[in-house]
Amino acid sequence: MSRVHDALRRAEQAGQFPSTQARPTGPRGGAAVLESGPNMSGLLELVKEIPFRAPTDSLLINASRPHEAPMEEFRTLRTRLNHMKSLQPIHNVMVTSASPAEGKSLSAANLALAQSHLNGNTTLLADFDFRRLIVHTLFGVDRGPGITDYLQGKIPLHEAIRKVQGTDLYIMPAGEAVINPLELLNLREVKQLLDRLPSLFQWVIMDSPPLLFAADANLLSTMSHGTLLVVRIGHTTIDSVTRAMQSLCNNNVLGIVVNGARRGELYSKYTYYHSYYTPKEEDVPVEDPESFSAAPAAEEVHAEAAPEAVVESQPEAPPPARASRSNRLDDDE
Repeated sequence: MSRVHDALRRAEQAGQFPSTQARPTGPRGGAAVLESGPNMSGLLELVKEIPFRAPTDSLLINASRPHEAPMEEFRTLRTRLNHMKSLQPIHNVMVTSASPAEGKSLSAANLALAQSHLNGNTTLLADFDFRRLIVHTLFGVDRGPGITDYLQGKIPLHEAIRKVQGTDLYIMPAGEAVINPLELLNLREVKQLLDRLPSLFQWVIMDSPPLLFAADANLLSTMSHGTLLVVRIGHTTIDSVTRAMQSLCNNNVLGIVVNGARRGELYSKYTYYHSYYTPKEEDVPVEDPESFSAAPAAEEVHAEAAPEAVVESQPEAPPPARASRSNRLDDDE
């Protein structure tokens, strides 16, 4: 047998037989290869820069208008997450919802923008919703190349990332549409990628499909350091939230982001402070009163976190001259 082995070895060295070591392949024969080095040093220098070309109707927060209600809310969310990061290792966060049309993609984009506004806080916004690709439209960039192209071994990692010019925000679009997104997310290269990205970015914010409509988000939650659940006022039902929380199997749910609150509901108790710090109307144009806002629920954040940002509006008290004793007792109750 030793002669046969020697003959086969010589034939392989001569190129008559293919090597017995096969390269791991993706769904279409490719393979995602991470750059060498513990920190993938130098990779961000190869990333292409793009201008910030968000559509005017995208509802993205704007650093040039810091006193708007959505901006304040996402800075509150950013503060709470940064505080939680000081208590436990959190580098990547998955943003999801129970059902579609609840604002999870917009919440993920605005959270990433708010994080990138801090000096030196490099943030990556990654679109892992391979079923409904939307992050690239929010920023006016091409859909590909992106994550799916990288996972299939078609491009190196730096070609799947874009840097928003003049900011610390990086975008990783979903890439080309795939027939089997769940099978693609099951590749070990996905876990390797998520484990290595924190060496490049302070925060990795991931947009994912809704929990109750696909298993993708449940799989991604097992690979992320924390999960934010987005609910929309007047749209999300208690049953949907309950089933969504149960499907996460306690995979470190960091909080609940409440979407769709009106500006009057946010500042009903803080009118004086809000008007004091907000520029006059002639200095800053007033936006639509039903503009987007978000805030994490207090049940899912640590006690040391900042006060709640969403406050229920109180009914206006009746005039004292006409208020009876019974009415006052009812109000006190």
